[in-house]
Amino acid sequence: MNLAPRLPLAASLALGLAAPIVAQADALERQLAELQDFQVIAHRGASGHAPEHTWPAYEQARAMGADYLELDLHMSADGELVVIHDDTLGRTTDGKGKVQDVSLAELKALDAGSWFNAAHPEGADDAYAGAELLSLDEVIDRYGDDVRYYIETKSPERYPELQRALVETLEEQGLVDAGAVIIQSFSQDSLRQIHELNADIPLVQLVWYSPAEDGDGLVEWTGVTPAPAEIGDADLQAIADYAVGIGPNVTYEGEDVIDAGFVEQAHANGLLVHPYTINDQAEMRRLIDWGVDGMFTNFPDRLSEVVE
Repeated sequence: MNLAPRLPLAASLALGLAAPIVAQADALERQLAELQDFQVIAHRGASGHAPEHTWPAYEQARAMGADYLELDLHMSADGELVVIHDDTLGRTTDGKGKVQDVSLAELKALDAGSWFNAAHPEGADDAYAGAELLSLDEVIDRYGDDVRYYIETKSPERYPELQRALVETLEEQGLVDAGAVIIQSFSQDSLRQIHELNADIPLVQLVWYSPAEDGDGLVEWTGVTPAPAEIGDADLQAIADYAVGIGPNVTYEGEDVIDAGFVEQAHANGLLVHPYTINDQAEMRRLIDWGVDGMFTNFPDRLSEVVE
């Protein structure tokens, strides 16, 4: 598949610009080459085994052979990047309200682990009680470029400064130069903003296919593409203008919404395919047979076992 660097990078190399740019180019090329191998992506960490987006979930994901840790980002009331999936606090903490209305210090005081023990008694661990929400800075300070990060911008329309703050953090921490990060989003606007800020960060366009309200075929949640059966090369090339991959759901209420032909067409247009969220090993094998380039899972140990 065609995973050549985007034009701004290629043009810089052709002009023989400064060594830091060349180093960044080498890192990006190495990362894109690595992405042609199958990637085990830990969905919110090993979230099938431990409270999502907490240290236990990340540590277990690393031990289970994950290639990338997925991080979902929101912003706190005081403008800090916070790792949490929902824009509200009630599901995964003992707090209430919206993340954007609470300061980072207040968020850090919440219990983000006990809910898991109640929801998953078969995997409960007393050590999970009191687990903290994490800031992006904390995660990067702990792991640096020893891990690969697969970051999703959540509800970016609520946080006009999220994209710039994220890119600046990644650049300052050297993660772009190290080829250690991918950014994904359902928001095409968010990804385009990031691409304008730094065209050398690999981006993945998330899509969600479900039945149309009138029951006539499928629609994509945000309108990024037509229904899978109607997607043309031009639709996928429009994504390839700013992204290196596409991240689709595979099923909706037990019925397939994409097939092997979707994967083949995406590849023909230079796009990686990273479907979500796959936890059954038979389904993992089926998608590997389709030729997907990696997948998100709550159980990276299961996927690592299949890949091996």
